[in-house]
Amino acid sequence: MRKKTGRYSGYIRPFSYLLDLTVIILLSVELIPENLQMLPFYLFLVVSWVSIAYNTGFYEIYRYTKVIEIFGKIIKQYFIFIILNFAYVGYFSKFYDTKIILQFVSYSILIISFTKLFIYYFLRKFRVVFGGNFRKVVIVGNGKTVGQLAEFFTENPDYGYKLINIFDLVENKKTQIESCFDFVLEHKIDEIYCSLSDLTNTDISKFIDFTDNNLKILKFLPDNKEVLSRNLIFDYYDYIPIISLRNIPLDETTNKIIKRLFDIVFALVIILGVLSWLIPILAVLIKIESRGPIFFRQKRNGLNYHEFECFKFRSMTLNDIADLYQVSKNDPRITRIGKFIRKTSIDELPQFFNVLLGDMSVVGPRPHMVSHTEMYARRIDKFMVRHFIKPGITGLAQTKGFRGEVETDKDIIYRVKYDIFYLENWSLLLDLKIIFLTVYNAVKGEEKAY
Repeated sequence: MRKKTGRYSGYIRPFSYLLDLTVIILLSVELIPENLQMLPFYLFLVVSWVSIAYNTGFYEIYRYTKVIEIFGKIIKQYFIFIILNFAYVGYFSKFYDTKIILQFVSYSILIISFTKLFIYYFLRKFRVVFGGNFRKVVIVGNGKTVGQLAEFFTENPDYGYKLINIFDLVENKKTQIESCFDFVLEHKIDEIYCSLSDLTNTDISKFIDFTDNNLKILKFLPDNKEVLSRNLIFDYYDYIPIISLRNIPLDETTNKIIKRLFDIVFALVIILGVLSWLIPILAVLIKIESRGPIFFRQKRNGLNYHEFECFKFRSMTLNDIADLYQVSKNDPRITRIGKFIRKTSIDELPQFFNVLLGDMSVVGPRPHMVSHTEMYARRIDKFMVRHFIKPGITGLAQTKGFRGEVETDKDIIYRVKYDIFYLENWSLLLDLKIIFLTVYNAVKGEEKAY
């Protein structure tokens, strides 16, 4: 299992949002006149701050972000926020003091900026002193930017990159590339940086396939800036241009928060509105027909290949091969009530508890049994890419007819294609569309629902 060491952190940004909004609300209570201290004004402060931050990239601070860029984001946030505050107060209140609004916004920005810079510098110090929050990297190639990048990693430990090895590809390129792959797996390397000047299209394809299948991050060092004409993600480490291959919208903190909030609300609606009365009824029916627990728990692979227990209503008699073999058509293990709840997908509803616990999302790639994941990872190209995001109760592939039993490699190949499309093109509207199609297909009935 691959452990992600060195994400800017899935917790730091949400904490920053919460801390900043707390500062803004407390200062508004202290400084803003009482006639404006009402719920609509507080809602305005929260919505306007988050909206501006999203558009200015105020919280998009990475380990390689320059301090001057942070100050640029602060200035943008300050001026837009103060303009909106003057507009709101001027429209809804005829009596207000310009000086008070100016003080409120200025103090808010000063405190928030201090906190932001403190976290930024604390993380840099933390990486140097304690060796934490770092990523292990290797560089492949011998182009002119390779030496510059190696020097950057060596002389800037505060950025959190630990250079482990350089594969120069000077002699016997094919053997060195294979050695690089073995080295990356053996030493649990997080990121691979490749010089484009030393690689053919075939070599690049090998690196793409390897990193996709092993959940590694791949980035390129371009020969020159003309490569920008391609649809790739472009960053600078100091003055060194770096290209990232794949853009995953759910890597963005704002999108993570939106999806997580949606998951929590949707899961609570189903749990309180449906499962609260459905569980007792199904408990009786399941127990009457066969002995055993009401719920079936099975190990599945989720985000970053992490194992978790997936919940379902038990639809089969107790058997020793439930974790090894998928259900097939007319499977004798399925009970009568099990046949009904599987046909209608009711057996999947307990997975909303998995959503609430954070192991799954409402929408995402469907998780497989651990034994099947290992088998497909060996046989199906890019199968592991789907583990870059949380698995879902339903997914795009399922709405396209690729659900249930995997009868041929074609079934799993198309699932992977749809899963990769989903993780590269995620949006809340796409989630809503998939949920609608899932409900529609469940009511209509599906051929492979057994």
